[in-house]
Amino acid sequence: MMRHTISVLVQNKFGVLTRVAGMFSGRGFNIDTLNVGPTHDDRYSRITATVKGDDQQLDQCIKQLGKLVEVLEVRDLRVGQYVARELVLLKIEANAAKRSEIVQICDIFRAKIVDVSPVSVVVEMTGNDEKVQAFLDMLEPYGIKDLVRTGAVAMPRQRTRSAGLNV
Repeated sequence: MMRHTISVLVQNKFGVLTRVAGMFSGRGFNIDTLNVGPTHDDRYSRITATVKGDDQQLDQCIKQLGKLVEVLEVRDLRVGQYVARELVLLKIEANAAKRSEIVQICDIFRAKIVDVSPVSVVVEMTGNDEKVQAFLDMLEPYGIKDLVRTGAVAMPRQRTRSAGLNV
């Protein structure tokens, strides 16, 4: 099973996300991450999904997605052909004795401390999946109290026009 990052440009309409997600589940794909947001043109949204599956199943799923009326473009973003980032917020146990070590780790990963209390800190960090995982591995021993991840957002490195859209 290979991990795939799929970018889907859709009309920004009610129910489109349900139909797109249903297409993945109907084809037997479990969605690892799902991120949806508007583009610079509010008529359109971009859905970024990471899924695991074989190439043949995925090709069939992409063809079926392309047949949905509200779908304008579907891309299977291949390794090396796109830039992906994820945002993670985490709350870490951090008394005064631990805080300086946590700050040093945050500096190494270019993370920001966005909230401080006497017993914890909330940290924000962005990066690719490997960087996020390495950051979490470094902070695990300090006691992660809570964690939220956005899932990947991705953009092709070289933009090509599709169906006359510049979105």
